[in-house]
Amino acid sequence: MESKNKKPQLSRIRKHSRAIAYFSMEIGIHPKIPTYSGGLGILAGDTIKSCADLNVPIVAVSLLYKKGYFYQQLDEHGNQQELPYEWAPRKLLKPLKKQTSVLIEGRTVRIKAWCYNVIGATGYHVPVIFLDTDVEGNSEDDRGLCHYLYGGDRKYRLAQEAILGIGGVRMLKELGYHRISRYHMNEGHASLLTLELLNEKKREQDPIWDIDRVRRMCVFTTHTPVPAGHDKFSYDLVWQVLGDYFPMDFLKSISGEEELNMTLLALNLSHYVNGVAKQHGEVSREMFPGYDIASITNGIHSSTWICPHFKELYDQYIPGWTKDPFALRYALSIPKDAVWDTHQKAKKLLIDHINQTTEAGMDYDTLTIGFARRTTAYKRADLVFFDVNRLVTISENIGKIQFVFAGKTHPKDWPGKELIKRIYSVSEQLKDKIKIVYLQHYDMELAKLLVSGVDLWLNTPRKPKEASGTSGMKAAHNAVPSFSILDGWWIEGCIEGLTGWAIGSALDSDSVDQRDAYSLYEKLEKTIVPIFYHNRQMWIDVMRHAAAMNGSFFNTHRMVQQYVLSAYLL
Repeated sequence: MESKNKKPQLSRIRKHSRAIAYFSMEIGIHPKIPTYSGGLGILAGDTIKSCADLNVPIVAVSLLYKKGYFYQQLDEHGNQQELPYEWAPRKLLKPLKKQTSVLIEGRTVRIKAWCYNVIGATGYHVPVIFLDTDVEGNSEDDRGLCHYLYGGDRKYRLAQEAILGIGGVRMLKELGYHRISRYHMNEGHASLLTLELLNEKKREQDPIWDIDRVRRMCVFTTHTPVPAGHDKFSYDLVWQVLGDYFPMDFLKSISGEEELNMTLLALNLSHYVNGVAKQHGEVSREMFPGYDIASITNGIHSSTWICPHFKELYDQYIPGWTKDPFALRYALSIPKDAVWDTHQKAKKLLIDHINQTTEAGMDYDTLTIGFARRTTAYKRADLVFFDVNRLVTISENIGKIQFVFAGKTHPKDWPGKELIKRIYSVSEQLKDKIKIVYLQHYDMELAKLLVSGVDLWLNTPRKPKEASGTSGMKAAHNAVPSFSILDGWWIEGCIEGLTGWAIGSALDSDSVDQRDAYSLYEKLEKTIVPIFYHNRQMWIDVMRHAAAMNGSFFNTHRMVQQYVLSAYLL
């Protein structure tokens, strides 16, 4: 372990020391670098930060989205408008001189790179390489291939994945990273890198495809139990975009006969495959029978997501927690008054922000429930409004409650857009009885305010579609308990009445809206709201256990250590 007093040395970022390349379609590494859409990108950024803290010899590769994902603007009815998110890479990233290229539709598309160095707790650097096709000499269309995250049509998407997978491997070689022994694909978007490695090894050696050697080099993490979340492309489109880059008959044998299945390609060419929670590993094995799929439960980068007030508290009572988040288990020994007072400071920041940016008029002393994540149908953001009369009765007779929502929906996700409009409609309907606000443009900075400032974190996904979920982990680090469906990470994190509360039963194999909603109301009415208002000491005890038990385990330091031992060193 390097001394914290040593200044960063150039030798720490020497390229020959990098043994692992981490490929992700999106990376959320900095609030002002909008190269992420949600959980996948934030997880990637948190992973990289922990690698920097733990001195893991890794380099990361993604695409540079000069117009971001989008800036979300909501009108008075909750209609979402997607605006370009313009930003200036030169203010935050370093342009690199080296270039490479890929062939797309028979055209040579030039690729340049930018670098952002993530500096860890001891000064160790992890470089993040962002690929960019906005290069002089490329056509106007090709210059825009890296402008939008998840923008355009299927051809645009496949071109982007070719730039990431094929172009990313080539760019690392151009930049001097010649000792990469592991390629980690964070979801299937990057799996074309396996074809580039096959081609590369074939060029180096002989006409035989060295599948075993490439497989030993590759690690694959799958993130979604939803079939639609696995990219597939028709072979006609593959031929149109990639041409004869790879023999079609052989490609079909390793990625599916009917169409190019990016997940199947990664599964067949990786020596280690994992889901992102214990149950997700089980679901993935059912989706892809015959494959050995392990599980490493996700985490979050503790020092990124703990708000300033709780950082001060932890620094006082748990010195060294930033280097060893497992030490957060000692949160149980922090005086209850100190935990409550610290939470009230974080809550005031959130309520002040809401009241300054909206006309919600939220109260400091009211039980505040937060729900914020990508807005899509299976996450059921509106489940809590299944029976608004029951909800109003709880608020009026048991104890006041108020709600804070946030989240973007994909520009083409029409049901997701309708969800936002429904929440707006209910907020207007109940405005004299329950205060409800939907905050626009959910990003890293707003997320940090929310997960630390609400009193209770709500999550209501439709089973078994929540692969993991990390927002509740962020809340737990700030001593905010979760109230959630038993899916994803919450199956592992929920100790009923101690770290939070469950909606429904572990025996429920699927989700029924009415059953889940009434379970939610029953627990709010008879357990959660009464404890919050009438048994403050018990509530604070739950807060401390959420931080101690879930904060100490559901972090990317633990997660990265598992990847190193289970995937990188094998």
